[in-house]
Amino acid sequence: MKRRRLIFELVLFLSLLGLGLTVLTYFYVKVYTARPKLKDGKVCQAELAVITVNPGEGLATVARRLKEQDVITDERLFMIVGRLMNADTRIQVGEYEFMKGTPMRDVLSTLVLGKQKYYKLPLIPGFNIWQVAAQLNLNLIWSGSRFLSLCRDPVFIAKLGIPADSLEGYLYPDTYQFRRFDSEEFIIRAMVRRFEEQWKPEYEKRAQELSLSRHQVITMASIIEKEAGLREERPLVSAVIYNRLRKKMGLFMDPTVIYGLMPNFDGNLTKSDLAQWTPYNTYKIQGLPPGPICSPSDSSIRAALWPADVSYLYFVAKGDGSHNFSSRYEDHLKAVAEYQEQLQLLEPGSTAEPAPAESPGQTISPEP
Repeated sequence: MKRRRLIFELVLFLSLLGLGLTVLTYFYVKVYTARPKLKDGKVCQAELAVITVNPGEGLATVARRLKEQDVITDERLFMIVGRLMNADTRIQVGEYEFMKGTPMRDVLSTLVLGKQKYYKLPLIPGFNIWQVAAQLNLNLIWSGSRFLSLCRDPVFIAKLGIPADSLEGYLYPDTYQFRRFDSEEFIIRAMVRRFEEQWKPEYEKRAQELSLSRHQVITMASIIEKEAGLREERPLVSAVIYNRLRKKMGLFMDPTVIYGLMPNFDGNLTKSDLAQWTPYNTYKIQGLPPGPICSPSDSSIRAALWPADVSYLYFVAKGDGSHNFSSRYEDHLKAVAEYQEQLQLLEPGSTAEPAPAESPGQTISPEP
């Protein structure tokens, strides 16, 4: 009888031990072990799930969403583990990307640390604020109109310490990464902060030597950015601008005219556009326009600060991306005649300085 009882207790102990090991194994697999499906050593897109944690949502809502997306298989266990890890009150708002079958511990850690999905936002040199707004709209996350409103909001601009009526030119061209719940304000602050980081002390010193404000330098750099596609030609275009300003000649730069027509410019610059007065029409105004017309690259900023030591007053596009530069009006007219056929191949908005008025977007400045 005693022997039979011992056997029974032993069997019961082993059964409970086996059950305990089974539970622990299940717990370990669910909490610590990932089971992503791979194809050729890579995670299949079908095995990726995007989970959004909205403001005000708790652990139960998140657990249900993770279960629906097959990231986890046991909603209750996830909540138990979440509470044990004190994660239920520390989950961060955001958008997350998980492999289906990711261990619960890793899921919770990602949510608590806020390791969110990022969206790339390229700001290409030469982009104006309307083009950046269009990039924002492509993601269907941010509001381009909100972005544009902030870029021209005097109160917001003043908070950023920019002495201008617009943030045009002060959004540094770079490839940025932002999260879903980053606001348009946050995005703009990041771009302006990057600009401030790139405005080197030597640039400020050089601007003072030239008796130019930073705003004037950035305005000039933005024109250079739009006029010169080749980096090596930017100091030459800069020299043309300086020389014309020095001689009190009109700049006659088509990109400034186009900017004055934004956001309604249709891509075809006409004679009537050139005749229309705007503060940016350098065929009508003397000197620089009131502000930048795009986000200039660092090479264009440097060109604005260190122009080439040449006497050029004119340039005309050759049709291959480069330009012919001239100091005399007669030589310029010869170059215009030589390259007129190639000029017809230019994309809208590309300019030659200056060319026949009969060609849309190309005009001859008055002889000095």
